[in-house]
Amino acid sequence: MPELPEVESVRRSLEREVVGRVIRAVTVRERRLRVPVDAAALERAATGREVTCVRRRAKFLLVDLQDGPTLLMHLGMTGRLGLVPHDQPYAKHDHVIFVLDDGRDLRFNDARRFGLVSLAEAGAEADHPSLAGLGVEPLEAGFDGAVLFELTRGVARPIKNLIMDGSLVVGVGNIYASESLFRAGIHPTTPAGRLSRPRLVRLARAIRETLRAAIAQGGTTFRDFSNTGGESGYFAVKLRVYAREGEACLSCGGRIRRIVQSGRSTFYCGACQRR
Repeated sequence: MPELPEVESVRRSLEREVVGRVIRAVTVRERRLRVPVDAAALERAATGREVTCVRRRAKFLLVDLQDGPTLLMHLGMTGRLGLVPHDQPYAKHDHVIFVLDDGRDLRFNDARRFGLVSLAEAGAEADHPSLAGLGVEPLEAGFDGAVLFELTRGVARPIKNLIMDGSLVVGVGNIYASESLFRAGIHPTTPAGRLSRPRLVRLARAIRETLRAAIAQGGTTFRDFSNTGGESGYFAVKLRVYAREGEACLSCGGRIRRIVQSGRSTFYCGACQRR
């Protein structure tokens, strides 16, 4: 599933390619996504409007339309946004097509149909059901150790589970949680409320560094993700612990271990990461 760095990579790609373009037409070939697509409303809202900005909130893409609503999209587990020539034949899972004024289509392709293509009222996007209740953005200026300190007081659950809770902190998926905790030297099972302010300062810094490094590499591609140009991310070659069970720690030479937390694999170094 595309995580925050992958979605941010798509956002940046879209920003370069579609801002200033006018949507000439909309075609919905399959409306049965996570939430059924309102084809008539989408066509009515988007046709003839210029794309003015592409933003991100958590793992949602927000495409602002001039004098109109905001397009809200989520890639789900297998979703992709591709820019292709308008006369290129449709791929099997091309479900929603935005015809642009430069002879290209922006196509939303989703084999498993867990993605989302919807509309949000401009200026009131935070009230959309999909965005309401989301936590703090880890790449924004307001995210730091003080925020994590307040979120963790009196909390007994493991710190890895807490930083993956989207109602508290958005976008720290399983891969990036393991990598961030390794960078911060924190054992993933440590009760969140036991962590001191200095250690949480290091963790907040590690989360930002990990996400920024992944974005710089275009994300972490294992199977389904690519950006709008079909390019995969390369952060997988930079991973220090994730999916490296039994391999040598790049810092101390010890062995990387794997445990399961809340049904997800967690990777860590028992020597470098302490409770």
